[in-house]
Amino acid sequence: ADILSIVTFLLVFCVTLHLLMMIYLKLLFMAIFWGGTFIAGRVVAAQMGPYSAAFLRFALASVLLAITLRNREGTLTLPPRKILGSLLILGLTGIFIYNVLFFKSLKLIAAGRAAVIVATNPIFIALFSALFLGDKINLLAVTGILTSVSGALLVITRGKISTLLSSGIGWGEAYVFGCVASWVVFSLVGKTVMKSLSPLHSITYASIVGTVALFFPALNEGLLREATTQAPTVWLSISYLSVFGTVLGFLWYYEGIRELGPARAALFINFVPVSAVFLAYLIIDEPVGLSLLVGTVLVTAGVYLTNRAKLKTKES
Repeated sequence: ADILSIVTFLLVFCVTLHLLMMIYLKLLFMAIFWGGTFIAGRVVAAQMGPYSAAFLRFALASVLLAITLRNREGTLTLPPRKILGSLLILGLTGIFIYNVLFFKSLKLIAAGRAAVIVATNPIFIALFSALFLGDKINLLAVTGILTSVSGALLVITRGKISTLLSSGIGWGEAYVFGCVASWVVFSLVGKTVMKSLSPLHSITYASIVGTVALFFPALNEGLLREATTQAPTVWLSISYLSVFGTVLGFLWYYEGIRELGPARAALFINFVPVSAVFLAYLIIDEPVGLSLLVGTVLVTAGVYLTNRAKLKTKES
């Protein structure tokens, strides 16, 4: 009986460890996929207008998300009337504005630089959550915020922070900060929406709203011409953005939240700028300077400290 108990315990332990390892691997690949969106986005941005690129990405993603939602949750739940305005905000900020600025920025600056700046998202979300949602920020979180912002400034100015006061920042960096601002709104409003809808429902409806909003600007930009004259590499990049960057990335993130909790799952976002810088160097031969490397380390460390502070707060 003792031997049987030991064997049973070991089997259960091994199965549990296997399942947890699968979740960790999914979260790790999620971060790698999200890092890869900056490289794919740069390929698309070089050949296509921002409205057309964003529309094609989310038109495909909306279809795939709707199919996934149907398979996983059984029904497409109609949203309550009281959150229709919030869903409109989600679609306009996280899908429409974010992605138009995303593709505009990648026409002007390197994928690695854009990824490191976007990686400050959790920092600003933490700040505005404290201001508007009553979340607490302790000393560790403040340290993380200052560290991350310092890293972003180092990347933006290419190691010469003093030039920021004399020459400002370029349009490429300004567009990326616009991405950050729109994602902060998307995240904060999303917290209220998910009181009424599941995360997958929320993202699916936001994607549909954003796709509809993008259609007419994309049509005016020359969507039909853009869609019929692109090389296979551009279509592969759009497919990557839709399938890996949007559908799989979000689904695996939600699975991580379900299995490990949101605080622990969010820690894997720290790998996004690291993977983006590495993949940009490996795939499209972007140079990796010392300021980019040091800035990436500082931003990653800052985001980790901020998330760690939130994790400690929840545990306490």
